[in-house]
Amino acid sequence: MKRRKICVVTGSRAEYGLLYWLMKEIDEDPELELQLIVTGMHLSPEFGLTYKEIEKDGFYINEKVETQVSSDNKVGVVKSVGLGVIGFADSLNRLKPDVLVVLGDRYEILAAVQSAMLMNIPIAHLHGGEITEGAMDDNIRHAITKMSHIHFVANEEYKNRVVQLGEMPDSVFNYGAPGLDNIFKLNLLTKEELENELDFRFDNLSFLITFHPVTLEENSVEQVIELLKALEHFPKAKLLFTKCNSDSEGNRINEIIREFVQRNKERSKLVDSLGQVKYLSAIKAVDIVVGNSSSGLIEVPMLKKPTINIGNRQEGRLMAKSVVSCSSEAVEIKNAIQYVLTDTFQQKLESTISLYGNGKASNLIKQELGRIDLKNIVKKKFNNIKDL
Repeated sequence: MKRRKICVVTGSRAEYGLLYWLMKEIDEDPELELQLIVTGMHLSPEFGLTYKEIEKDGFYINEKVETQVSSDNKVGVVKSVGLGVIGFADSLNRLKPDVLVVLGDRYEILAAVQSAMLMNIPIAHLHGGEITEGAMDDNIRHAITKMSHIHFVANEEYKNRVVQLGEMPDSVFNYGAPGLDNIFKLNLLTKEELENELDFRFDNLSFLITFHPVTLEENSVEQVIELLKALEHFPKAKLLFTKCNSDSEGNRINEIIREFVQRNKERSKLVDSLGQVKYLSAIKAVDIVVGNSSSGLIEVPMLKKPTINIGNRQEGRLMAKSVVSCSSEAVEIKNAIQYVLTDTFQQKLESTISLYGNGKASNLIKQELGRIDLKNIVKKKFNNIKDL
């Protein structure tokens, strides 16, 4: 019996961490063949050549598609997409997968999906139907939804939105966010083990900071400067920063954070990439997660820790009661941090309910990828919702 070839594309360490258990499930299924294409930040020395971590985990990388252009401006991003389309065309032609699996909304994933769609390869998309009004990711995500044929969403509201976009209801499956599987399946580090791994000590007050460019606004640099001003109001707090992604202005943001860390060596550290084990362990170890990453809305609430969600980047996403949103002004960020440290807020954390599933998504997604009928699936019908 011919094994079904499932090709997974990953472009960043964070996204790979969300896909890890799904990839493992596919790889261990005798009726499926895992194909793997790595691209984007995985292949960048600046971000630690993280494809090596994938290989260390025991996965075979079938193809590497270069997309990175030595620029973090908008023209560079557009050129990266073009470069990616060319590379994915060749890789997909060689691999000839039965299904292409992608997650999220980054521009290198858009390149992969464009190529697969034009080559009549069925596409399965994870995390569709979500809204992030402060980033171009929103437009990319919805575009990927319209080019995809199978949809795995993280919440019933997101399922309804994918259907609203014209997708057939029987092609949309709400199994939750696969990233939550890590919390239950990985052996997370104790605080002491993490401190030894990072050569960094967490004291009585510590923050994990992950800030990414806000791609639909022109003031990402100003926003990160405001964030750093707010952190100056907490001189006793230990600060663990992760580098932002490779979007427009990303390099400048990383440089500003690097300069801040250099001035505050005794209490701060910047890491290229923590990976899932250390990242989730860091969430457990710190008092607050600060920034504008989707992880602050998905993984952090499951671990009963507060999130300070800055600015508009995640605007429109479902947020648990452990998430406090604020503007990007320093005074607002400072006030939000002070608020979540109050006894009143801290007492609410234990009753936080995850809005993104129960940590059992990967196996359910794998099963669906294995059994779904692919015959004529690329001939999509538009689900016309009447009387809206």
